[in-house]
Amino acid sequence: MAYFEPLDEHRYRATEHVSGAWDTATQHIAPALGLLTHAVEVDRDRRRSDGLAVGRLSFDILGTIPVDVVEVRVALRRPGRTVELVEATLSHAGRAAVLLRAWLVQPRDTAARHGVALPAIPGPERVPAWDPRTVWPGGFIESVEVRRQQVEPGRGVFWVRTPLPLIDGVAVSRLAGAAGLFDIANGMTARADPREVAFPNLDLTAHLITEPRGEWVGFDTTVSFGPTGLGLTSSVLHDVHGPIGTLAQSLTVRPG
Repeated sequence: MAYFEPLDEHRYRATEHVSGAWDTATQHIAPALGLLTHAVEVDRDRRRSDGLAVGRLSFDILGTIPVDVVEVRVALRRPGRTVELVEATLSHAGRAAVLLRAWLVQPRDTAARHGVALPAIPGPERVPAWDPRTVWPGGFIESVEVRRQQVEPGRGVFWVRTPLPLIDGVAVSRLAGAAGLFDIANGMTARADPREVAFPNLDLTAHLITEPRGEWVGFDTTVSFGPTGLGLTSSVLHDVHGPIGTLAQSLTVRPG
């Protein structure tokens, strides 16, 4: 099975594999973010043939979503020859649940200028397997393979991959597949026991310097709680070749 089953051009049925993790009756938002990324890429490729690269994915999470049928729509907000701003909306029962604003940029050959100051992390083969079901419930958590090296609560390195396709019977890019895993970052090196403190994220923004390669997505992650109910999960994103960008999630910290 996949995370979503297509019903028509815009509607998708979420499967049991998207459930959890704060509430198994609602969707883990991670696969939905991959679905929106895929929709932006499909829209881009229908409109033009020059393969604009995705430089930023910025998601605002407006509320929880039942494990049910969702609808995805895409709109071009800032057209351009070399740069575009595209917006995608995921809705349930007519209510917008997730908004994506993506910057698309004309690709250029900058190999001679390639350089990254972000530190490397051990590859997945050097990081021990870890079972996230010891902390989190739900079908999404059950569907992923995780390797984790935790330094302390709220600080760690981990790799994630999934054997499940994002959309049943539909080929998606490696970026869309990886984006469907990005939101797992907030829960893989938790600063507090989620049975005692809730810390859901309100958004997720990924800035990319290259498209992910391979099936593993790596995270070098720090989780911080402030003194007034605000929190932040910050990650450097990796594939097996090295750093590919950064990710940030705003948290609302809610002690039980």
